[in-house]
Amino acid sequence: MLDEQALSALERHDPDAALTLVAEMSGATDERLRRLARALAGRIMVRAASPRGAPRPGVGRIQPTRWQPGVDIDVDESMEALLPAALAGRVPDAEQLRGPGWTRPATAVCLVVDRSGSMGGERLATAAVAAAAVALRSPDDYSVIAFGSAVSTVKAQGQSREVERVVGDLLSLRGHGRTDLAAALRAAAAQLEQSRATRRIVLLLSDGRSTAGDDPVPAARAVDELLVLAPVGGDESGDQARSLARVAGGRFAEVAGPSGIPAAVASLWL
Repeated sequence: MLDEQALSALERHDPDAALTLVAEMSGATDERLRRLARALAGRIMVRAASPRGAPRPGVGRIQPTRWQPGVDIDVDESMEALLPAALAGRVPDAEQLRGPGWTRPATAVCLVVDRSGSMGGERLATAAVAAAAVALRSPDDYSVIAFGSAVSTVKAQGQSREVERVVGDLLSLRGHGRTDLAAALRAAAAQLEQSRATRRIVLLLSDGRSTAGDDPVPAARAVDELLVLAPVGGDESGDQARSLARVAGGRFAEVAGPSGIPAAVASLWL
Protein backbone atom coordinates (compact mmCIF):
# COMPACT_ATOMS: atom_id res chain seq x y z
CA MET A 1 0.00 0.00 0.00
CA LEU A 2 1.00 3.65 -0.37
CA ASP A 3 0.33 5.93 2.62
CA GLU A 4 0.61 9.48 1.26
CA GLN A 5 0.62 11.06 4.73
CA ALA A 6 3.48 8.84 5.85
CA LEU A 7 5.33 9.61 2.64
CA SER A 8 4.85 13.36 3.17
CA ALA A 9 6.17 13.04 6.73
CA LEU A 10 9.21 11.12 5.47
CA GLU A 11 9.76 13.76 2.78
CA ARG A 12 9.97 16.46 5.45
CA HIS A 13 12.20 14.40 7.74
CA ASP A 14 14.51 12.70 5.21
CA PRO A 15 14.01 13.94 1.62
CA ASP A 16 16.52 11.53 0.10
CA ALA A 17 14.85 8.53 1.72
CA ALA A 18 11.42 9.67 0.48
CA LEU A 19 12.63 10.31 -3.07
CA THR A 20 14.45 6.99 -3.18
CA LEU A 21 11.36 5.17 -1.88
CA VAL A 22 9.16 6.73 -4.58
CA ALA A 23 11.69 5.74 -7.24
CA GLU A 24 11.76 2.16 -5.97
CA MET A 25 7.96 1.94 -5.74
CA SER A 26 7.66 3.18 -9.34
CA GLY A 27 9.13 -0.18 -10.37
CA ALA A 28 7.06 -2.30 -7.99
CA THR A 29 5.75 -5.62 -9.26
CA ASP A 30 2.32 -4.80 -7.83
CA GLU A 31 0.57 -2.95 -10.67
CA ARG A 32 -1.64 -0.80 -8.43
CA LEU A 33 1.26 0.32 -6.24
CA ARG A 34 3.39 1.04 -9.29
CA ARG A 35 0.62 3.14 -10.84
CA LEU A 36 0.06 5.15 -7.64
CA ALA A 37 3.79 5.73 -7.15
CA ARG A 38 4.26 7.01 -10.68
CA ALA A 39 1.24 9.29 -10.32
CA LEU A 40 2.89 10.88 -7.27
CA ALA A 41 6.47 10.81 -8.52
CA GLY A 42 6.31 13.68 -10.99
CA ARG A 43 4.86 16.11 -8.46
CA ILE A 44 7.29 15.04 -5.74
CA MET A 45 10.36 15.20 -7.98
CA VAL A 46 9.42 18.66 -9.29
CA ARG A 47 8.91 19.86 -5.72
CA ALA A 48 12.32 18.49 -4.77
CA ALA A 49 13.94 20.19 -7.76
CA SER A 50 12.58 23.61 -6.83
CA PRO A 51 10.08 24.94 -4.32
CA ARG A 52 9.13 27.73 -6.71
CA GLY A 53 6.61 25.76 -8.74
CA ALA A 54 6.06 23.94 -11.97
CA PRO A 55 7.82 24.68 -15.27
CA ARG A 56 6.23 26.75 -17.98
CA PRO A 57 5.23 24.88 -21.16
CA GLY A 58 6.33 25.68 -24.68
CA VAL A 59 9.42 25.95 -26.86
CA GLY A 60 9.64 29.71 -27.14
CA ARG A 61 7.65 32.84 -26.41
CA ILE A 62 5.90 35.36 -28.58
CA GLN A 63 6.92 38.88 -27.59
CA PRO A 64 6.61 42.23 -29.33
CA THR A 65 9.41 42.96 -31.75
CA ARG A 66 9.97 45.36 -34.64
CA TRP A 67 7.23 44.94 -37.24
CA GLN A 68 8.09 43.14 -40.46
CA PRO A 69 6.00 43.18 -43.67
CA GLY A 70 3.79 40.12 -43.91
CA VAL A 71 2.93 39.88 -40.20
CA ASP A 72 0.17 41.52 -38.18
CA ILE A 73 0.77 44.80 -36.39
CA ASP A 74 0.50 44.64 -32.62
CA VAL A 75 -1.90 47.57 -32.18
CA ASP A 76 -1.45 47.91 -28.42
CA GLU A 77 2.34 47.98 -28.62
CA SER A 78 2.28 50.28 -31.69
CA MET A 79 -0.24 52.82 -30.35
CA GLU A 80 2.38 55.52 -29.78
CA ALA A 81 3.17 55.42 -33.51
CA LEU A 82 -0.33 54.76 -34.84
CA LEU A 83 -2.27 57.43 -32.95
CA PRO A 84 -0.17 60.52 -33.91
CA ALA A 85 -0.03 59.30 -37.52
CA ALA A 86 -3.82 58.89 -37.65
CA LEU A 87 -4.42 62.34 -36.17
CA ALA A 88 -1.99 63.89 -38.65
CA GLY A 89 -3.40 61.94 -41.56
CA ARG A 90 -0.08 60.38 -42.48
CA VAL A 91 1.36 56.88 -42.79
CA PRO A 92 2.94 55.70 -39.52
CA ASP A 93 6.70 55.20 -39.39
CA ALA A 94 7.30 51.47 -39.96
CA GLU A 95 10.37 51.61 -37.71
CA GLN A 96 8.14 52.44 -34.76
CA LEU A 97 5.61 49.67 -35.35
CA ARG A 98 5.65 46.44 -33.38
CA GLY A 99 4.53 42.95 -34.32
CA PRO A 100 4.57 39.48 -32.76
CA GLY A 101 7.83 37.56 -32.97
CA TRP A 102 9.35 34.46 -31.46
CA THR A 103 12.11 35.21 -28.98
CA ARG A 104 15.15 32.99 -29.05
CA PRO A 105 15.61 30.92 -25.86
CA ALA A 106 18.70 32.11 -24.00
CA THR A 107 19.87 28.62 -22.98
CA ALA A 108 19.38 25.11 -24.31
CA VAL A 109 20.38 22.07 -22.29
CA CYS A 110 20.58 18.33 -22.83
CA LEU A 111 20.56 16.17 -19.70
CA VAL A 112 22.55 12.98 -20.24
CA VAL A 113 21.80 10.22 -17.72
CA ASP A 114 24.11 7.25 -17.25
CA ARG A 115 21.91 4.17 -16.89
CA SER A 116 24.63 1.54 -17.15
CA GLY A 117 25.24 -1.02 -14.43
CA SER A 118 22.81 -0.99 -11.53
CA MET A 119 20.32 1.86 -11.77
CA GLY A 120 17.62 1.96 -9.15
CA GLY A 121 16.69 3.56 -5.87
CA GLU A 122 18.78 6.62 -5.12
CA ARG A 123 20.46 6.78 -8.55
CA LEU A 124 17.09 6.67 -10.26
CA ALA A 125 15.65 9.32 -7.95
CA THR A 126 18.68 11.55 -8.55
CA ALA A 127 18.19 11.30 -12.31
CA ALA A 128 14.48 12.12 -12.00
CA VAL A 129 15.13 15.19 -9.83
CA ALA A 130 17.84 16.29 -12.28
CA ALA A 131 15.32 16.12 -15.14
CA ALA A 132 12.86 18.21 -13.15
CA ALA A 133 15.58 20.73 -12.29
CA VAL A 134 16.53 21.09 -15.96
CA ALA A 135 12.87 21.52 -16.95
CA LEU A 136 12.43 24.24 -14.34
CA ARG A 137 15.57 26.11 -15.41
CA SER A 138 15.15 25.81 -19.18
CA PRO A 139 11.51 24.90 -19.80
CA ASP A 140 11.50 26.17 -23.37
CA ASP A 141 14.50 24.29 -24.71
CA TYR A 142 15.73 21.06 -23.13
CA SER A 143 16.15 17.39 -23.89
CA VAL A 144 16.85 14.26 -21.84
CA ILE A 145 18.71 11.19 -23.05
CA ALA A 146 19.77 8.04 -21.21
CA PHE A 147 22.60 5.74 -22.14
CA GLY A 148 24.33 2.50 -21.37
CA SER A 149 25.73 0.51 -24.27
CA ALA A 150 23.06 2.26 -26.41
CA VAL A 151 21.47 5.71 -26.30
CA SER A 152 17.73 6.31 -25.87
CA THR A 153 15.85 9.61 -26.07
CA VAL A 154 13.51 10.31 -23.16
CA LYS A 155 12.61 13.81 -24.41
CA ALA A 156 13.81 15.37 -27.64
CA GLN A 157 14.90 18.99 -28.01
CA GLY A 158 11.92 21.10 -29.03
CA GLN A 159 9.43 18.39 -28.09
CA SER A 160 6.62 19.62 -25.86
CA ARG A 161 6.03 17.25 -22.93
CA GLU A 162 4.82 17.65 -19.38
CA VAL A 163 7.73 17.37 -16.98
CA GLU A 164 5.80 14.82 -14.91
CA ARG A 165 5.70 12.51 -17.94
CA VAL A 166 9.44 12.96 -18.51
CA VAL A 167 10.08 12.08 -14.87
CA GLY A 168 7.80 9.05 -15.18
CA ASP A 169 9.68 7.78 -18.23
CA LEU A 170 12.99 8.16 -16.43
CA LEU A 171 11.64 6.22 -13.47
CA SER A 172 10.73 3.36 -15.78
CA LEU A 173 14.39 2.89 -16.73
CA ARG A 174 16.47 0.12 -15.26
CA GLY A 175 20.23 -0.13 -15.48
CA HIS A 176 21.94 -2.56 -17.77
CA GLY A 177 24.84 -2.90 -20.15
CA ARG A 178 28.15 -1.21 -20.56
CA THR A 179 28.84 2.53 -20.86
CA ASP A 180 29.29 4.15 -24.26
CA LEU A 181 29.95 7.68 -23.06
CA ALA A 182 31.24 8.94 -26.42
CA ALA A 183 28.02 7.92 -28.18
CA ALA A 184 25.95 9.65 -25.49
CA LEU A 185 27.89 12.91 -25.84
CA ARG A 186 27.55 12.84 -29.61
CA ALA A 187 23.80 12.25 -29.26
CA ALA A 188 23.56 15.19 -26.87
CA ALA A 189 25.39 17.44 -29.33
CA ALA A 190 22.97 16.35 -32.06
CA GLN A 191 20.00 17.26 -29.85
CA LEU A 192 21.41 20.71 -29.14
CA GLU A 193 22.04 21.31 -32.84
CA GLN A 194 18.26 21.53 -33.18
CA SER A 195 18.16 24.56 -30.87
CA ARG A 196 18.46 28.22 -31.79
CA ALA A 197 19.70 29.17 -28.32
CA THR A 198 22.92 31.11 -27.99
CA ARG A 199 24.11 28.98 -25.04
CA ARG A 200 24.06 25.19 -25.34
CA ILE A 201 24.81 23.02 -22.32
CA VAL A 202 25.34 19.29 -21.94
CA LEU A 203 24.64 18.29 -18.32
CA LEU A 204 26.14 14.84 -17.78
CA LEU A 205 25.00 12.80 -14.77
CA SER A 206 27.62 10.07 -14.60
CA ASP A 207 30.70 8.80 -12.82
CA GLY A 208 32.59 9.42 -16.07
CA ARG A 209 33.63 5.81 -16.57
CA SER A 210 33.50 4.62 -20.19
CA THR A 211 33.56 0.87 -20.84
CA ALA A 212 32.43 0.70 -24.47
CA GLY A 213 32.73 2.63 -27.71
CA ASP A 214 35.22 5.34 -28.59
CA ASP A 215 37.37 7.55 -26.39
CA PRO A 216 34.88 10.05 -24.90
CA VAL A 217 37.38 12.94 -24.70
CA PRO A 218 37.03 14.13 -28.34
CA ALA A 219 33.24 13.99 -28.04
CA ALA A 220 33.38 15.91 -24.76
CA ARG A 221 35.58 18.58 -26.31
CA ALA A 222 33.20 18.92 -29.25
CA VAL A 223 30.21 20.08 -27.16
CA ASP A 224 29.77 23.78 -26.55
CA GLU A 225 29.65 23.56 -22.75
CA LEU A 226 29.98 20.48 -20.55
CA LEU A 227 28.78 20.30 -16.95
CA VAL A 228 29.40 17.03 -15.10
CA LEU A 229 27.58 15.82 -11.98
CA ALA A 230 28.99 12.72 -10.31
CA PRO A 231 27.94 10.83 -7.18
CA VAL A 232 29.92 11.57 -4.04
CA GLY A 233 32.45 8.85 -3.36
CA GLY A 234 35.99 10.02 -3.96
CA ASP A 235 36.84 6.79 -5.78
CA GLU A 236 38.53 6.37 -9.13
CA SER A 237 35.27 6.80 -11.05
CA GLY A 238 34.70 10.20 -9.46
CA ASP A 239 38.19 11.18 -10.54
CA GLN A 240 37.30 10.14 -14.10
CA ALA A 241 34.26 12.42 -14.13
CA ARG A 242 36.32 15.32 -12.82
CA SER A 243 39.04 14.65 -15.39
CA LEU A 244 36.55 14.52 -18.26
CA ALA A 245 35.13 17.90 -17.28
CA ARG A 246 38.62 19.38 -16.99
CA VAL A 247 39.92 18.21 -20.38
CA ALA A 248 36.72 19.45 -22.05
CA GLY A 249 37.03 22.86 -20.41
CA GLY A 250 33.83 22.23 -18.46
CA ARG A 251 32.84 22.26 -14.79
CA PHE A 252 32.38 19.46 -12.27
CA ALA A 253 30.42 18.97 -9.05
CA GLU A 254 29.58 16.06 -6.80
CA VAL A 255 26.08 15.29 -5.62
CA ALA A 256 25.35 13.32 -2.45
CA GLY A 257 21.78 12.35 -3.28
CA PRO A 258 18.61 13.44 -5.07
CA SER A 259 17.91 16.35 -2.69
CA GLY A 260 21.38 17.72 -3.46
CA ILE A 261 20.60 18.16 -7.17
CA PRO A 262 19.23 21.76 -7.07
CA ALA A 263 22.30 23.15 -5.27
CA ALA A 264 24.71 21.13 -7.42
CA VAL A 265 23.06 22.27 -10.65
CA ALA A 266 23.02 25.88 -9.44
CA SER A 267 26.75 25.70 -8.66
CA LEU A 268 27.52 24.62 -12.24
CA TRP A 269 24.88 26.54 -14.18
CA LEU A 270 26.32 30.02 -13.66
